[in-house]
Amino acid sequence: MRQLQGMDSAFVALEQRNAPMHIGSILIYDPATAPGGFVRFKDILGFIEARMGLSRTIRQRLVKVPFDIDYPYWIEDPDFDLEYHVRHVALPKPGDRRQLCIQAARVFSRPLDLTRPPWEFTVVEGLDNVEGIPKGCFAFVSKVHHAAIDGMSGIDLMEALHSLTPDVAPPDVKDDWEAEDIPNPLGLLARGWFNAVTNPVRQLGVVAQAVPGVYRAAKGILNKDFDLDDTISAPRSRFNDVISPNRVVEGRTFPLEDIKALRALSPGCKINDVFLAIVGGSMRKYLESKDDLPKTALTAMAPISVRSENEKNDMGNQVSAMIAPLGTHIADPAERIAYIHERTTKSKAMTDAIGARQMTEMSKVSPALFLALGAQLYSRLGLSSYVKPVFNTVVTNVPGPPIPIYSSGAQLVSMHGLLCLTDGLGLGHVVQSYVGQATVTFTACRKMMPDPEFYGQCIEESFEELKAALAAKPKKKPKAKAKAGKVSAKKGKSAPKAKPKKATAKSKKSVTKKAGKKKPAAKSAGKKSSGKRKAKK
Repeated sequence: MRQLQGMDSAFVALEQRNAPMHIGSILIYDPATAPGGFVRFKDILGFIEARMGLSRTIRQRLVKVPFDIDYPYWIEDPDFDLEYHVRHVALPKPGDRRQLCIQAARVFSRPLDLTRPPWEFTVVEGLDNVEGIPKGCFAFVSKVHHAAIDGMSGIDLMEALHSLTPDVAPPDVKDDWEAEDIPNPLGLLARGWFNAVTNPVRQLGVVAQAVPGVYRAAKGILNKDFDLDDTISAPRSRFNDVISPNRVVEGRTFPLEDIKALRALSPGCKINDVFLAIVGGSMRKYLESKDDLPKTALTAMAPISVRSENEKNDMGNQVSAMIAPLGTHIADPAERIAYIHERTTKSKAMTDAIGARQMTEMSKVSPALFLALGAQLYSRLGLSSYVKPVFNTVVTNVPGPPIPIYSSGAQLVSMHGLLCLTDGLGLGHVVQSYVGQATVTFTACRKMMPDPEFYGQCIEESFEELKAALAAKPKKKPKAKAKAGKVSAKKGKSAPKAKPKKATAKSKKSVTKKAGKKKPAAKSAGKKSSGKRKAKK
């Protein structure tokens, strides 16, 4: 039995009917690489069952402390049933991209059962007309509660359920898993009371560790190294209100090399800055079409993983965050990406000054009771409609494997990340990379964005505008020609500067005149020297 951390507990407390706190993905597989060229549902069940020992997440469920006076606990579920967690549906004809997105949105809108391990996989067959995807593919629509994983530990779960070759044998790992009894509520209450009494001591220790970071941040603000306005405020938009329980999902895929090339638009630009510029341009286009574009820049919260190497397989969240302006008030894409790069550099400097890891540690000592009550009040009173937002959307970068991976023998050909939403946050983006591809996928409240296909088009147009700006950027004149001339002269090849040496006598006179009238001096010198020669004789 292990207790959740502060941030993990916050995701449990924020769980509402209209705001389920799970994250996930749409994973598309080509069964052509599997034995026999096809994959049955029972093959998928057998593959997952054989690899359950590689992940701690799969068979653990939550147990809440009575009255929420302390953080919940993870226990090994005594009633675990794999077939409950892995479902099976098929798309009707024609089985296109739009149908897949609608099905994924419906699956993603339903909350998880928190009395069971908080994850579900829905196998979706019938993908026969998805552009860019081979006919006969199938998909996984995955859902995992955010209390169980963050982006990096989600990658570890992906590794557990995938292999590097299509014909891999079951892992040679002893599965010594044992179920646990559900703990007595009275025992949890007594333990929670003890933790509540001793929590102030832990808080003092964390505060003491945070003092150096706070000092560095304050010093940076006074020296104007950081831009505090971008860090603590954002304009209100249509996506910062109470959300509905219904979701829409869509996205676009781009060549990863094109994304990397766009960094040349601003010296020192990072790939994250490029993705932020794409999102900023798409949000500008969408809101401008609705006559709802704020005059000041919208901002995004960008999660930062602080997970250490020895925490690689741990459940829960080890993340901090920084606030990144999206430059939505700038029409020119090249100017927008330069603006984003400048501001994100300052924002990251402030996060580094405070200490991203320290920010995460502070969340672990938040009083559980007040955390739960605050989350409930925020949702039930609809405070997101009145409180000024700190950020307008989320843009999280989840790196995928650079080589092909397989599940049940089928090759993964495409991956798109999905995000949880909450009141005040009606739009979130996940950017991912996988084998030369880069995807930008969004999850949105259907009430706030009834036209997801149009926003997907806005993402594509924003990317194309950045490419056009790169193509129109003046290229630096190469200095190689001048160097080549010098080298050829050294090698004795004919060069423009060497031609006067072969000129006529008339041109020789002009050259000597330019050289400081050395020829007359030479004549007088010649007369004197001839006189001397005669004297010597």
